[in-house]
Amino acid sequence: MMIKSRLSIMMFAQYFAWGVWLVPLGSYMSKGLQFDDIIGTTFGLIGIATILSTLFVGMIADRYFAAQKVMALLCLGAGAALLWVSTITQSQTTFLLGCLLHFLFYSSTIPLATSIALHGVKDGTREFPAIRVWGTIGWIVGGLLIGLIPGAAETAMPMQISAIVYILLGLYAFTLPDAPPRARRAPLNVAGLFGLDIVPNHRDRTFWVFIVAMFVMMLPKSFYDAYANSFFVEKNLAITLFGARLEATAIQTAGQMFETLFLIALPVLLVRMGIKWVLVLGVSAWAARFVAFGWGYEGSQAVMPLLLFGIIIHGVCYDFVFVSSQIYIDRKFAATQRSRAQAFLALVTQGIGTVVGSNIAGAVYLANTVSPTDHDWRAIWLMPATVSLVAAMLIILAFRDKRRIVEPTDVDLTV
Repeated sequence: MMIKSRLSIMMFAQYFAWGVWLVPLGSYMSKGLQFDDIIGTTFGLIGIATILSTLFVGMIADRYFAAQKVMALLCLGAGAALLWVSTITQSQTTFLLGCLLHFLFYSSTIPLATSIALHGVKDGTREFPAIRVWGTIGWIVGGLLIGLIPGAAETAMPMQISAIVYILLGLYAFTLPDAPPRARRAPLNVAGLFGLDIVPNHRDRTFWVFIVAMFVMMLPKSFYDAYANSFFVEKNLAITLFGARLEATAIQTAGQMFETLFLIALPVLLVRMGIKWVLVLGVSAWAARFVAFGWGYEGSQAVMPLLLFGIIIHGVCYDFVFVSSQIYIDRKFAATQRSRAQAFLALVTQGIGTVVGSNIAGAVYLANTVSPTDHDWRAIWLMPATVSLVAAMLIILAFRDKRRIVEPTDVDLTV
């Protein structure tokens, strides 16, 4: 029990530190720094860091060093880098370099934390979700904290809070249970780290339709990740609850809160509807979300019901598309190939898809910027709404997988 509690603290701190500054980053860059023109580029760096971190973990961390020691050093580096970024207010180039340095440190800690947690429990399938859920709780608490401090999202405060937590987590990681390298004697296969040794030979047309659809859906996701908070701040999204004023960053955590309900429903829907129609439902929800955003304001004021609807359906948007995609891959490939197939999906979506999607989102955002405090948000949100509808039609017309998922999945549904 003590070990699980310590691992839960690790997960809480890791995702608190990530969410407390990443969600309001677009608002800070736009309103605090007037760095509007590099918001998309900054979020695209996450994709580059994801690709490089896969190489680092697979080629070095998994082969030569205990996971908790590597994580400790990386968290210390991530905290130091972010503390430096929080002081950069003039040079966009320096800001980008600082963010890339932070992302490079942090991205590798995600698989390392999973390795540490799985190594520290006896039954990973049963015990890991209860540990991982504390990451989601940490993300929610971080958002609530920033949303309760007036104007904090538009300052460097979230970065500074995050940097301190990263450094504390780095020191804490040195005390975690030992997780020795898993692949010390395994032959090195760089292509295999990304699934490039098995997936390109896959001849199922439906599979490649699926891959194209998931790549395309990274564009809508990139729009939301980079610009949703900035949009909410610009439209003065805020509510008063029990005497406390909650600003946009806090309100956005409602998406994670309601996500739990959608996660519970997901396995049932996969059995009843099949993967195809669950994907269609999730992709269509992205379109509905952006239409709600596009008509969710009048002048500079938010139309609360529409914006809340777009936030609350986050679980349908994210889990029915991206978690379902992991489940589909898990069932599509043999047990000996699943980890490499999942790595290929991550390369296409979280890696290349994030880079391409974030930069396209940035170009659309800039094309519809009237002034630093005024944007044509309807035109901005209609772009990812249209892309989502196109992806939905692609799945409806070309995705032919007729199998039902009839057994529990080992995929982590608490992401």
